[in-house]
Amino acid sequence: MTSHSPTSRAGKDGTRLFLRVDFPDGRRLGPGKIMLLEAIREHRSILSAAKAIGMSYRRAWLLVDELDRMFEQRVIVTFPGRRGAGTEVTAFGERIIALYRAMERQAAKATHTALGELTQALAAEYQPKPHAEPDEPEGAPAPGAKAAG
Repeated sequence: MTSHSPTSRAGKDGTRLFLRVDFPDGRRLGPGKIMLLEAIREHRSILSAAKAIGMSYRRAWLLVDELDRMFEQRVIVTFPGRRGAGTEVTAFGERIIALYRAMERQAAKATHTALGELTQALAAEYQPKPHAEPDEPEGAPAPGAKAAG
């Protein structure tokens, strides 16, 4: 049995580095698609893979379809009629997993010192504001609110 890699790489203190590839034409490859491919490899079923990672079957099918349309080569193959083992990750799909995981390791190694410094600089008394948007400037109007004027 293969264990799944975490969605992002966590340091000893729990700090995580998130890696997602955003291609210029809008295609994306990130931890959710990779985790799904790894689960399909392990379970040989889209349904079982989706259940194992807490994803709906519909969402899993949409991601698999997107992966197969994203690349020139097939990422998975399905064998209708096979019960429980009707899906396999192709050699190209395995290569995508390997490339992504290698990029994660390289990014974690390259940013280790900087992440440690950022983590050490965090305020001890920080309390997130409820409903705050990430990276939202202080005092910015809420999304959809009309500007005063």
